[in-house]
Amino acid sequence: MAKRRITQDTFDSVVRENIDDFDMEESEALKEAIEQFESQGVDLSNIVKAVPKVSSEENAQDQTHEVLQALESLKSAVSSSSTSVLDDLRLFTDQCNLGFAQRYLAAQKDAYPTILSCCQKSAGDKEALSVALAALCALTDGQPDLLDEEGKLFLIRVLTEHQHQQDAGVVCLCVRTVRNCCLKHENNRQDLVKAGVLPLLAGSITRYLQHPEVVRDACVALRVMTFDDDVRVPFGHAHEHAKMIVLEQNGLKVMVEAAKAHPENTSVLSELCATLSRLAVRNEFCQDIVDLGGLKFMITLLADSLDCQELVKQVLSALKAIAGNDDVKDAIVNAGGAELIVMAMNRHMANAQVCEQGCAALCVLALRKPNNCKVIMESGGALAALQAMKTHPAEANMQKQSCMLLRNLVARSRDFTQPILEMGAEALISQALAAHRDCGDVGRAALRDLGCQVELRELWTGTKGSLSH
Repeated sequence: MAKRRITQDTFDSVVRENIDDFDMEESEALKEAIEQFESQGVDLSNIVKAVPKVSSEENAQDQTHEVLQALESLKSAVSSSSTSVLDDLRLFTDQCNLGFAQRYLAAQKDAYPTILSCCQKSAGDKEALSVALAALCALTDGQPDLLDEEGKLFLIRVLTEHQHQQDAGVVCLCVRTVRNCCLKHENNRQDLVKAGVLPLLAGSITRYLQHPEVVRDACVALRVMTFDDDVRVPFGHAHEHAKMIVLEQNGLKVMVEAAKAHPENTSVLSELCATLSRLAVRNEFCQDIVDLGGLKFMITLLADSLDCQELVKQVLSALKAIAGNDDVKDAIVNAGGAELIVMAMNRHMANAQVCEQGCAALCVLALRKPNNCKVIMESGGALAALQAMKTHPAEANMQKQSCMLLRNLVARSRDFTQPILEMGAEALISQALAAHRDCGDVGRAALRDLGCQVELRELWTGTKGSLSH
């Protein structure tokens, strides 16, 4: 059930009432208002939880939130062509960076047209453009609906024009703004792709190959283009965009080359692996990643970075993605990938996401591949999966992936049934079945293939009698 929402004015009036009518201190009045609304099931994520400040000494009654004071000061500076515009933009950006509630409140007071106007007027001034773009980037974070046609044209123009392409800072800010405006917004994605944003993003990575921030941000923006995360749209173009990045922009080579250029930068490598996962949408793309040296790179990266939890998670996800190709499955196992995946799981057993990604990767490697199953068993893969089930009983996805792995290990290799049962698999799978509805089908299938007693449910039975009355 959707939570109730209130306006900022409603919240502020209750805080003011607590102060004026009940003689509360500001901090107490604020705390009381928050507790009151939350107890009523109100969503306060879009509310600035602060007491409005006096905006001018002349009028002590004129109280407003600091982000709105910054916005009003900026509007005044813009209208009077004051020299303080850049300082006001910086102050407004700082306020927006405090949280979503500040950005949301500013947007309600028409901040977007003001900021976009500053961006457009600053196009010929490098410093001014950077400052204005930083404000636009901050404002659009979590608010992709703000972007209009003018804004789309402006972003494309900045990424296209030669004078701006030479400035890594400007490119970074523009790319981040593109990412913000495309996250959870399918129409913006499609419009920007039609306007030519994909070659501009891929080109930024190639042009600034040695600049980690540009590589990372452009990589994230490209990945967002492959998302299908806008609940308002029944069908997105995620698959089409992924194919365009690979086939038209040579995206796989761009990613692999960028990864090779930053062997020590875990932040960049993590994003590159995550993006490669999103691009492995076809059998031949998976093989292309191997042929370009991507698999060798991932295996080396996993071996060298076993202690880096976030990077391990992304490499496991990438290995799972490219293992969709049967030949690549064998290549991963032959390169020692199965052993490394098990090592990663054991090293980060306390992290449910690493365990989930590890089980998922091993599950794909084991599918229809008895020889791979043998390597996984000998590497301790089944034991690691069962240990993960013990460690994370409340994590449904983790439990589900482990059940699928156990089933794949015995589906064509019955010799592994007894060893896996002796590790305590039956009890753990039964616990997962009892605790998580999502584990129903895969859990029962795992028990069945392990030769255990399975209680099959009848989902629907016909009833006696006629359908007509």
